[in-house]
Amino acid sequence: MHRPTALGGALTALATAAAGVLVAAAVSATPAAAAVGGTGTGYLHTSGNKIVDSTGATVRLTGINWFGMETDNKTFHGLWSSNPWRGQLDKMASLGYNTLRIPYSNDALKPGATASGINDFVNPDLVGLSPLQILDKVIDYAGGKGMRVILDRHRPTAAGQSPLWYTSTVSEATWINDWKMLAQRYAGNPTVIGADLHNEPHAEGTNPAATGACWGCGDTARDWRLAAERAGNAILGVQPNWLIFVEGVSCPSGGLSNVWDGDTSNDEDCGWWGGNLTKAKDFPVRLNVANRLVYSPHEYATSVYRQTWFDAPDYPANLPAIWDKYWGYLHKQNIAPIMMGEFGSTLADPKDKVWLENLMAYTGTGVTGMSFTYWSWNPNSGDTGGIALDDWTNINTTKQAILQPYLIPPVGGGGPSPTPTSPGPTPTTPAPTGGCTASYKQVNAWQGGFQGELTVKNTGTAAMNPWSVTWAWPSGVTLASGWNATVTQSGTTVTAAAPDWSRSLAAGASVTIGFTANGAASAPGTVKLNGTAC
Repeated sequence: MHRPTALGGALTALATAAAGVLVAAAVSATPAAAAVGGTGTGYLHTSGNKIVDSTGATVRLTGINWFGMETDNKTFHGLWSSNPWRGQLDKMASLGYNTLRIPYSNDALKPGATASGINDFVNPDLVGLSPLQILDKVIDYAGGKGMRVILDRHRPTAAGQSPLWYTSTVSEATWINDWKMLAQRYAGNPTVIGADLHNEPHAEGTNPAATGACWGCGDTARDWRLAAERAGNAILGVQPNWLIFVEGVSCPSGGLSNVWDGDTSNDEDCGWWGGNLTKAKDFPVRLNVANRLVYSPHEYATSVYRQTWFDAPDYPANLPAIWDKYWGYLHKQNIAPIMMGEFGSTLADPKDKVWLENLMAYTGTGVTGMSFTYWSWNPNSGDTGGIALDDWTNINTTKQAILQPYLIPPVGGGGPSPTPTSPGPTPTTPAPTGGCTASYKQVNAWQGGFQGELTVKNTGTAAMNPWSVTWAWPSGVTLASGWNATVTQSGTTVTAAAPDWSRSLAAGASVTIGFTANGAASAPGTVKLNGTAC
């Protein structure tokens, strides 16, 4: 869901509310199979109500949505900011988000599709790339951090969300064929773990003249359960290792009740767009490959729509029963895993903070809790705001503090422990007990500037806490931006100080500092780690 404040869209809401948004994802080289821990090893599958890895170990996806690929920009929002795209992924991983849900529209997949809204000074390596090529780079980098990626077909076109999985201009065949293309593109890359088939199917038209998505009604033109089977099985025919994420509907009939007739006795029990899975037990999604189905409801707060239950006299004690009814029973009865694909709030209403705290508690703690991807990283989601603030660098600490105890960082993400601990004594920097090594890679260069990565390894016998790297540049070379550290320049000396989220550099560990600079391409000289020359 989301309404980007500047660039269009809307999304999750009750049948009476508004539309949707999405982002795309892709990847190529670095497999998540090498990662052990946060997101497991190899491809994932299901066992009862759990998601497990190739060894059978339980995995909890604790992720975030990064949207934009479903909009007119056809690529991730925030690429216009001063924070490079890698820096944003670094921050997500460091905060503990181990999965990216990436919305996209079919427009972004068309031959000749062009990405826009990119700051080419900050992200020169994205200049001239297609939306899919940018997706490849994001997937590759995220995989290297141990993160997983879920692709979300958010909209048929960039114009907006649709109640059905097809429209007059985007056919079911296009929907399925594009999914098969993506499955083939990322086959063999276990960073990409699955397909969220269509975002927020929902009701349209007034009953008995329903024209929206139903569940279990048997009408092949409107029955979302049957459509999910057709698309899911087509994808599994190409890539049998993927998980198939299936959202709910809003009203199982696919139509809205007549609110003007004064008769509420026959009015249907509806919920959020994509959030009503009440019929999934009686009419389950049937896939040709066993242990691949994950149900993925959406759940929102009053900042999106003021549902009746928010004003109940027993609020918030009434919430668990509501969640049980719409989707939680699937987890509690061991029918299938739940991966809550979207939930979020501005927290502007005091009730919303209570809602979010109770919702997170409902999902459970530790690795056996329900999986989720928070909406959203983007600050420009009109309905919810984001974890990132408007500079796309600093974060909303109030939201993050509520989510933090439930996050399981990816291996390699450098994130904090999922269980908060009391602060210890102020760390001190031990005397050097060995040394360091440094290696440099020039990533890109253009007229008047270049991009590089400096990797420094602590070869000593003790951790550096906090760590700091310095180097020298020739006169005329100036820093433009940096990531993975707080990078500053004074004269010809550049200092990369440890960020708050990764202050310690263990013995034998390495840190890679990325930067862009103005001037003639130059390798860092006289590199030092905490004053010791490398």
